[in-house]
Amino acid sequence: MKPVDSTLNFVLTVILAFTEKEQINSSVPNILSILSKSQERGTKMPYCSNCGAKLPEDASFCPNCGVPVKQAIKPRFVDADWGERFVAWLIDIIILGMFLTPTKYFIIWAGWPSFTLMPHSLRWVPFVDFGLDNLIYFLYWTVMEGTYGQSIGKMVLKLKVTRVNGERIDMSYAAIESVGKAFLLPIDCIIGWILYSGKNQRLFNYISDTKVVKIRY
Repeated sequence: MKPVDSTLNFVLTVILAFTEKEQINSSVPNILSILSKSQERGTKMPYCSNCGAKLPEDASFCPNCGVPVKQAIKPRFVDADWGERFVAWLIDIIILGMFLTPTKYFIIWAGWPSFTLMPHSLRWVPFVDFGLDNLIYFLYWTVMEGTYGQSIGKMVLKLKVTRVNGERIDMSYAAIESVGKAFLLPIDCIIGWILYSGKNQRLFNYISDTKVVKIRY
């Protein structure tokens, strides 16, 4: 090979190598940007519980297996905050109050003695009440949350009572965790806020190994 041809080939090789390097360098940020956007979109996209495929945000059916999205999306559970739980509790109290208020007026009108499970000697104890209202609250929360995992208030707020490990609770768990909010609510909450604030648990949530979660899709 002639020296001129050899030199020319060398120059062309260097130019091509430099050009390819520049193209690669300029492409790296674009590739990373595309991957980042794709990852962000992927974290926002739910997954089909039937086949595991990603579901577009506005999809009505899974594009892979055809299952309706409402049936295909797996719900996610996150710890409910105190504000949401208070609103759910307030809704329950209002609903039960619509039944209890006329009942109590009827009892007063009929001259029947007031109903309480608490001995007279202990009625002075603050934040403790075992009256008719409290018994109704206890039965309501035990049956609703032991059967459905939710009271009416929690259904409205999309909250649910589960065990700490995420499993469904039964009537026994519901009864234990309902004791605090039915009969000892201020004490139940105050001790929970002090000792278990990081877990968002009331005292009787901790005792019953339960927690309140928010249902998200």
